[in-house]
Amino acid sequence: MGFAVAYYRDFVKPEKKYRAVTEMERAAFGDLLRELEKLPVDAPAEDIQFQVYEIGKRHAFADLKAWFQSLYEVLFGTSQGPRMGTFIALYGIKETIALIKRALAGEMVSG
Repeated sequence: MGFAVAYYRDFVKPEKKYRAVTEMERAAFGDLLRELEKLPVDAPAEDIQFQVYEIGKRHAFADLKAWFQSLYEVLFGTSQGPRMGTFIALYGIKETIALIKRALAGEMVSG
């Protein structure tokens, strides 16, 4: 476990580049917050993933890949990431809501 933590600290964390949301993304992230707040805390990953996809389709992203990339860059500091429905189900809906609120407040933006 110590080696895994050291690897993350030495090689993964320094490469993370969190960015602020654009105004268009802010609307989509707000929409995601509202949809997550409606879901039961034990919602299945597939139901969560469906909502994430639907939000991406409702907003002016070039394509769904751009929506997911914005989620990864803003929330994880990377250009790629996990399947969002599975991540949210495992991490927790309440915890993900808090993470999104921190991101929207600009608390995670890399200097």
